[in-house]
Amino acid sequence: MATFKSFGHDLPFFRRQFVALLSNTSTSVKFICLVVLFSYCLSFSDSAVLVLSVTPGYLLPPSFWVWTAFTFCFLEIHLMDVVVDIVTVGLCGKLIEPLWGAMEMMTFFAIVNFGVAILSSLFYLMLYFCTSNTDLLFDIHIHGLAGYIAGVTVAVKQIMPDHILMKTPIGKITNRNIPLMVWILSLILWGIGLLEGTHPTMFLSGTLISWVYLRFYQRHNNGSKGDMADNFTFASFFPNVLQPPIAVFCNTLHRFFVRIGLCKKVVRRFDMSNAPPGLVINLPGIDPHDSERRRQIALKALSERLSRDHAKPWQQERTKKHSPAPSVVVSIPEQTELVKSLSSPHVQQISVDIHNHPSSSST
Repeated sequence: MATFKSFGHDLPFFRRQFVALLSNTSTSVKFICLVVLFSYCLSFSDSAVLVLSVTPGYLLPPSFWVWTAFTFCFLEIHLMDVVVDIVTVGLCGKLIEPLWGAMEMMTFFAIVNFGVAILSSLFYLMLYFCTSNTDLLFDIHIHGLAGYIAGVTVAVKQIMPDHILMKTPIGKITNRNIPLMVWILSLILWGIGLLEGTHPTMFLSGTLISWVYLRFYQRHNNGSKGDMADNFTFASFFPNVLQPPIAVFCNTLHRFFVRIGLCKKVVRRFDMSNAPPGLVINLPGIDPHDSERRRQIALKALSERLSRDHAKPWQQERTKKHSPAPSVVVSIPEQTELVKSLSSPHVQQISVDIHNHPSSSST
């Protein structure tokens, strides 16, 4: 009785926090939260749980309850799970929705939850093939937003990978460590009986589906797809010691999928307009020392050509100033030719005394 009284006193506080969390969020976020609350009221009916949650044996043919792949995510049967779901969706509306937009956020919500329903059902189907236990097909009910919560942790890792959450004696805990830590924690809670076995399965499925979508298929405003950053590889989810072997395995698997046509070969694009000054990109097959040597030779040839072109006008002016005056060449006939011309009968003979008076003449 005292517990209900304390809860009644705290109810206005929780209501104010709930209103503050959902304020300034889109209609889709409020709709998801309201449907989760309404579905919790239906969880007290076993028939409603069977119809709304994913049962692997009924999702597969011949029953083929396809609608459960879209309704299971709204159904929670524990109040604590409802609170966690609402807080997670509200934080998405505050953090992710302003960056992606309402439409992209709903697309991410639908893809992750639908993928979790299919992948989790296939996991229990494989367990059934290994154990022949029919309880794995008809007594397992997959419901809740555990897979979407995993997708949110992956999206936060993509947006703020190096944001420090906590400092511990063994190191710093950042957003890149959250998906793996939460999955290990869910395994521990399931091992001690505090969590249903579907939660670790859904969380792992949500992690895989969300990473594949964000890594290869999410469309951005600039027309690109996915996020090929080095800090968003699948190996980056694990500690540094385990990353090299996991990276080798993932790269081999990706090349196999590219060869059979399930994936496309990754083409990296670099926007050099936003590149910092001094950035050097070495293309494969080109020796960096050879490139530097060619660059120095090209710069030297360019500087020599510029110096020659700069000196040409000055050389032309200097040549004009110091060049001698143009010489005039006059051909003087020889003496014999002059005498012959004077002795001609048609020309009057003139004698010139050049010894005494050069200017006087006689006829």
